[in-house]
Amino acid sequence: MGLLDRFRKKSPKRNKDTGTAMERYEKSFFHAIDGIVYGIRFEHNMIIILVAAILVIVFGIFYKLSGPEWLFVITMIGTISASEMINTAVEAAIDLYTTETHPLAKIAKDTASSATLLLCITAFIGGVMIFLPKAIMMMGG
Repeated sequence: MGLLDRFRKKSPKRNKDTGTAMERYEKSFFHAIDGIVYGIRFEHNMIIILVAAILVIVFGIFYKLSGPEWLFVITMIGTISASEMINTAVEAAIDLYTTETHPLAKIAKDTASSATLLLCITAFIGGVMIFLPKAIMMMGG
């Protein structure tokens, strides 16, 4: 079988391939909403991220952030939230395979969660750089 023949082959049928294009988009959208709801209901870190995001948005409005500052804040909120959801997916996939303690499962779970931690540290440093000078100026410093 030649290289072009491989590209001409159809991909395997998947559960999500049923229905019209619009029905598939609708199903995908609501599955994504289900994932967000699951994360908020059952992942304590998502609650922390949500509360932190609300606080940062409130402080951003109070300190009248500039466009680029808002861009950083919104990007960090979205990236950290997505990272936590990916971490949840990795952990669930590993738990589907095995709930036993295994060194490779630990590495996979730990490194997935470290991505969120690294993003949180980055957001914190960026937040300090944005908000601290504004707070100091407001206090008359």
